Amino acid sequence: MSDPMIVRARVAAPVKKVHEALTDPAALRVWLAEHAEVDPPDRYEFWGRHTPEGSAPHQHLLHLDERTVRFAWDLDGERTTTEFSLEEDGPDATIVSVSQTHFSFEEALAESTVRGVLMTYWCLALANLAEYMDGRPLTPKIDFTSPDLRASVLIAATPQAVFDSLVDSETVTRWFGYPVEIDPVVGGRVAMGGEGTAKILELEPGAKLTIDWGSTGLTTWELADSDGKTRLTIIQSGFDGRPPYAAWGGNLSGLAEFRRYHEIPDWEPIWRHSPMA
Repeated sequence: MSDPMIVRARVAAPVKKVHEALTDPAALRVWLAEHAEVDPPDRYEFWGRHTPEGSAPHQHLLHLDERTVRFAWDLDGERTTTEFSLEEDGPDATIVSVSQTHFSFEEALAESTVRGVLMTYWCLALANLAEYMDGRPLTPKIDFTSPDLRASVLIAATPQAVFDSLVDSETVTRWFGYPVEIDPVVGGRVAMGGEGTAKILELEPGAKLTIDWGSTGLTTWELADSDGKTRLTIIQSGFDGRPPYAAWGGNLSGLAEFRRYHEIPDWEPIWRHSPMA
């Protein structure tokens, strides 16, 4: 088995408060899952429509202390292991790490097993944990029971400012946290890390952007003015067969940081370097 995937984010709250959010069932039902129950020494469970294979709980608590939550999680016939770990980043901030076994990029790209969603699932979860600790509105979660991949958020910026930050390569690279090259014309190429053949199908300044990603379908951003703010709706469509939940989770976790980029003064990314297998 390969080394575990690790995702790390900075949360603006002390370790004790973050630990409470990780272990209080009421808090977990807000930022993580539709249903959650915690009862040490054995029970750490979450399930529902926002959880992979969430028709019933499939977790079992392995270890819990003031800095660590570790649990087994049965997914697609494999017993995986997930671990939250907390470290102080000054008196009022915490680095939260999620370690996850049984993940591979190949499965994620092919959408061949539910485990392929785990990286973007945990990125979105950590983004919502950060929003929860800040008292901000959460980003919509993945609904694993629905093929309708659509989400809408309100952003405290004008439609033109929001649109410009969707099509400028330098700006997108900054808030997305990964090199992105965009040729902002209809038919223009979109590349991540210098690779990819995605292309722009629709481009209406201040109003609409549609990109064709190939096997995972089309991503459309629709923008509308809302009293000087922007109602942004993101839609994933045009895919065949099983919905591309891994790609959708990536869109949603990116959307979370996109909102923070526009709304938080002196914004800095929440993400910290994560060693990957």
